[in-house]
Amino acid sequence: MCGKFTAMASWRKVVAFSQPLEEAGDERVTYRVAGILPVIVHDREAAARKIVPMQWGFPHPRDPRRPQPIHARSETIDTTAAFAQAFRDGQRGIVAMRTFNEGEEVGSKTVQWTVEPADGAVRGLAFIWRRFEIEGRDGPVLACAMCTVPANALIAPITDRMPAVLEESDWPRWLGETDAPPEAAKALLRTVEGTDWRMTPEDRVPNPRKRPDASPSPPAQPKLL
Repeated sequence: MCGKFTAMASWRKVVAFSQPLEEAGDERVTYRVAGILPVIVHDREAAARKIVPMQWGFPHPRDPRRPQPIHARSETIDTTAAFAQAFRDGQRGIVAMRTFNEGEEVGSKTVQWTVEPADGAVRGLAFIWRRFEIEGRDGPVLACAMCTVPANALIAPITDRMPAVLEESDWPRWLGETDAPPEAAKALLRTVEGTDWRMTPEDRVPNPRKRPDASPSPPAQPKLL
């Protein structure tokens, strides 16, 4: 399941992507579980979008230092105790992504694959967020979990889940900028098929102490619809 994704550094300050974005020389930033994400949310009082830093992963009830859960299944996001109230209250966010990773369990090892839309366009990953009061911390902790859906035909050979990817036209409904009911927001969490995406083994810096292993062969690529 996805535990890492990338975006361009300039996107951390941009909440609307209708204007062209310059990526020449832009740094690619990697976001990981337990790290801080720039989450786009809808500020109802200001009637505008803003970016709020949030921890990726809810603090575990018995050990707040441990992020768990980090994912929210789309099928049960409105009934699972950890997410249901936040979902109904519109505590839904988006993080812009350039690529995302998926892990394939191969024996006792996990092989990382990088999934990248071939057109290079900005896409949003759906998140759900909550506010937590933690003893010993000054002020509330904002934490989020990535929404997931069943894997599409490209990713299914290595894992059964993938992030919920939102097209820009879906952002207003997901963020709660419209009067659409929660059921309409949930309907946006669907598997994206027939896309021009590439999936390749993640590039890793070789360890000089170890013999380089042969790169895994990519799974068969389905034909685009």
